[in-house]
Amino acid sequence: MAIIILDRDGVINHQPDGHVTSVDEWTPLPGSIEAMARLSQAGHQLVIATNQSGLALGLFDLDDLEAMHAKLRALVEDAGGEVAGIFYCPHSDEDHCRCRKPKTGLLDAIEAEFDTSLHESYFVGDQRKDLECAVAKGCKPALVQSGRGEQTLASLLENPDPGLTTTAVFADLSQFADFVLQ
Repeated sequence: MAIIILDRDGVINHQPDGHVTSVDEWTPLPGSIEAMARLSQAGHQLVIATNQSGLALGLFDLDDLEAMHAKLRALVEDAGGEVAGIFYCPHSDEDHCRCRKPKTGLLDAIEAEFDTSLHESYFVGDQRKDLECAVAKGCKPALVQSGRGEQTLASLLENPDPGLTTTAVFADLSQFADFVLQ
């Protein structure tokens, strides 16, 4: 089965200016849960790779994060799909870890867990660091214009990056799913 990597905030759920800090604040974007269910039903393994610096900053704790992820999984399951895995970086930028996107540590962990290569797998994100992480690992970058995606697209158009020229652009996760499933 093909693995599709998804960023979380801004791709699957609403992203406030700061951080999503509680299960009550975690609300899916329109169509995102259904898109995930359709991809899963078609045989794709959905794996989430998300930076969660709010843990390091003390804005929420591990129980809060686990509750958000339990809600996400339950919504996808209720829609008939499955989330194969959720990988997160709990560090802040100042920690200089290898798992914080755009570094590839989260993707390395996914490869190890699923005993596969992510080369040529889609990686869907809404920020430049998601796209840079995808390219660094040999994934196919896909930008959604939800979340911070419109600002990211504007930035890419203003300051083109030769490494990101193969980035496919979609309105949202639902449009990405339509593309993959056609």
